[in-house]
Amino acid sequence: MKEITEQMLRKMSNDVTNLKEGLNPENIAFWYNKVIDEAKDMAPPWLVDKIKVKQDPILQMKFNLDISKRAVRYLMIAIENHIDEMPYSTRLYFLKVQEILTDEMNKALV
Repeated sequence: MKEITEQMLRKMSNDVTNLKEGLNPENIAFWYNKVIDEAKDMAPPWLVDKIKVKQDPILQMKFNLDISKRAVRYLMIAIENHIDEMPYSTRLYFLKVQEILTDEMNKALV
């Protein structure tokens, strides 16, 4: 019984650690760089310089996404291509990014 309890506590501790690491600013920056690079690879040359992200030096969890409306689809595809590789909490973060971008694009159409 004691061994089962210890295993459960170890698993819970690992789960919490993984969730916490997934929202680590360095981890989110890593995934931003990965999806931005892929989006730039997919985008036509004239849009490449219209896809940027900048991490706030003071508030490290804040990222400023500077992207042309014409380039959004390439970023969305790049996020979708890597979403399954991301840690759970990072995945939730990027799903929210996709949701916000979709909402902004829909506003532009109205």
